[in-house]
Amino acid sequence: MDTATVNSRLDGARCVDAGTRDRICEETAAALLAAGTVPSFEVRSADLRADPYFRCADRYWRSRFLHRPTARTAFECARWMADHVRDENWGEVAEQWALGNGFLNRGSVESAEQVAEAVGEAGTGPEAERIGFFLTLFQAGKLRANFCFDELHAFLEFSSPAAAAGSLRERPVFVALRSFAAFGSRTLTAAYACELLEQAWSAAGRTRHTVDICLNGLAFAAPFEGQGELLRDRAAEAVEAYPDDHMFHGRLAAGLHLCGQYDAALRSIDTALALLATSPTASLGVLQDQYLTKREAIREGRLQALRDAEQQRRWERQTAANTRVERSLHTSSVRAVEVVAVFTAAIAFAVGSLQVTLTGDLTLSDRLWLLAAQGVGLAVFALLVVGGTWLITRSHHGPDHREE
Repeated sequence: MDTATVNSRLDGARCVDAGTRDRICEETAAALLAAGTVPSFEVRSADLRADPYFRCADRYWRSRFLHRPTARTAFECARWMADHVRDENWGEVAEQWALGNGFLNRGSVESAEQVAEAVGEAGTGPEAERIGFFLTLFQAGKLRANFCFDELHAFLEFSSPAAAAGSLRERPVFVALRSFAAFGSRTLTAAYACELLEQAWSAAGRTRHTVDICLNGLAFAAPFEGQGELLRDRAAEAVEAYPDDHMFHGRLAAGLHLCGQYDAALRSIDTALALLATSPTASLGVLQDQYLTKREAIREGRLQALRDAEQQRRWERQTAANTRVERSLHTSSVRAVEVVAVFTAAIAFAVGSLQVTLTGDLTLSDRLWLLAAQGVGLAVFALLVVGGTWLITRSHHGPDHREE
């Protein structure tokens, strides 16, 4: 297929619906591959939906990577980009192609030496830095997709391909990858990972892929205090900045899930699934499975929370009932002591009265005074017993009455 025909087809694809545009781009890329022809057109944006030139080039290089997912293919892609991608779009295109094709080809991870061998052909200079950066992102994309946190950390920090990227290592996406590696590492601290995340998140040149990697690291980090809240808040910022991005709604759902906000998490994951259905991503099936798995986990969490809440209410009701029974038994025992004291005093008075009445030679008035004195003494005794019992038990039943 000659250049004029390719340009004509892609120009015509601008005026058709999205489905037809995708088909035209797929067919054009396939024709170029079949003819063994490298695209000769210029890529002027990184808009996968609206720009047919970028979409055609994306499909062409995706097929090349799937056929041969090696650093050598990444080297050839980076060299092609140097001549066909505008400088203002180069960074975004490099991130999308290197990380995206790394993810799609995560099953074929090469050694750092093999990547270094491909980078070595670039020579030196600004173009060599770009090639080193692209190949580093491609390898990092594979390691990230396989959650090889410590291997990714070592590759980014110490490998010669990463060193070849030169000043491009300061790009936010590179810092975000270091943060991702630190979050999952068992040798690096969460505080260090958070420091790198904040550095990438607050960078002026932060891209969509930078945001994605930051949230990805937070979502799969080894658990640490405040993880859920940090993921929820950062994902909410990402959703505000990219409201139509299914990935960020999915990350927000994960953060809300960690925070126990199950209803809001369900709304977010359902939004992610709806947006994914209209997305042109090649990994739709994989992501849909991930989202459905997360949705089921959120539902299970919500049901468990409801069960736990009901169980807690039952425990509280049972505790309150036990407290009432305990208080009743305590009160009954106190009343029993008081009744026994009064009853004992009454018996003692009755016995004493009989003794005074039936025996001795005292006059009637003396006997009456003696009975009165005895009655007063026993009454005081009973009052002392009752009063002492009340004083002793007041500290036990007093607070309960105040709580009621």
